[in-house]
Amino acid sequence: MGKIGLTEIILILLVIVLLFGGRKIPELMKGIGQGMKEFKKASKVEGEGEKETAKKDN
Repeated sequence: MGKIGLTEIILILLVIVLLFGGRKIPELMKGIGQGMKEFKKASKVEGEGEKETAKKDN
């Protein structure tokens, strides 16, 4: 238990296709990709800010 096998992945993808339809999936993936980019950008900017603060404190 806890591991996702090929059968489970296929079942999940089938459910997604049934729920959203073939036309909505590219839009959904595009939105997820943009969200991931924004998250990476925000975490990178925050990490750089913390490094600068640490340098100033020393």
